[in-house]
Amino acid sequence: MLRTIELFAGAGGLALGIEKAGFETIGLIEFDQDACDTLKKNRPDWNVICEDIEKISCLDLEQYFYIKKGELDLLSGGAPCQAFSYAGKRLGFEDTRGTLFFNYALFLKKLQPKMFLFENVRGLLTHDNGKTYRTILNVFEDAGYEIKKQIMNAWDYGVAQKRERLMTIGIRKDLTERIHFKFPLPHEYKPVLRDILNNVPDSPYIPYGEKKRKIFEMVPPGGYWRDIDPEIAKDYMKSCWYMEGGRTGILRRLSMDEPSLTVLTSPSQKQTERCHPLEARPFTIRENARCQSFPDDWEFCGSLMSQYKQVGNAVPVNLAYEVAIEIKKALEGSINGLES
Repeated sequence: MLRTIELFAGAGGLALGIEKAGFETIGLIEFDQDACDTLKKNRPDWNVICEDIEKISCLDLEQYFYIKKGELDLLSGGAPCQAFSYAGKRLGFEDTRGTLFFNYALFLKKLQPKMFLFENVRGLLTHDNGKTYRTILNVFEDAGYEIKKQIMNAWDYGVAQKRERLMTIGIRKDLTERIHFKFPLPHEYKPVLRDILNNVPDSPYIPYGEKKRKIFEMVPPGGYWRDIDPEIAKDYMKSCWYMEGGRTGILRRLSMDEPSLTVLTSPSQKQTERCHPLEARPFTIRENARCQSFPDDWEFCGSLMSQYKQVGNAVPVNLAYEVAIEIKKALEGSINGLES
């Protein structure tokens, strides 16, 4: 079976999709204790390492994971990418020191997996006028990888949510003649909330205050602040009333005939609200998990706010699966080509 190690594993959205595609997960590293508890509760057989990645990346990784350099099939994960230092203008490995990405790069250099999957927010492409991502690509290329990248919207891949992610795929240069990867094609049908908000298991949520709840009762499904009495909207929005732009996230109520907007880490933020289509309340944990395509039996640990955060930070499972299945095809094509 193809083997993978995941860094910055969170609550397991990416890892679950990769597992579903047929990979054996031999190690997952995550720093947050609640997220680690979530991983361990749902997959007791997974090797979950709840530790600061800086302490792991400096070790002898071949010995630590019982795998020789070059044997790992896939390294996956998405490191938070803070602004890098450009003092030396090398725009390479040394410029990423002191950042979490540096540890991802260390794993790549030390283990030399056949392929890697590096996922991140779309904004990484333009961060610091593109310098941050250019540095990352330079590091990947210097480590010996050919790069393919694509912005992917989860809604195109069986997820009832508009959520864009930057997917960067690496193929080790000595294998590029044998490994041929193609990003998955979008699905013909794109699911909406009506497809997933039925028979959702009961779970907790943080209710709105009475005043806010009554205001949301005035907002029609699919509507926002412009769809209610202007005086009521003005009182609710306060200083936001005078801001420029559409401010379409304020008092936003979703419709059953549209996908969810990007699931966030908090159930209620004034400028990015996602009110339930049929009730004047935020989504529950399980409803948000459905929007992220987690299976209903995937349990989240920790406080209610911690669970919202874990779900909101996750990679949608179905999106992860669609990418991982193409990675598997590419790797197995390489093996079959070698055998023939």
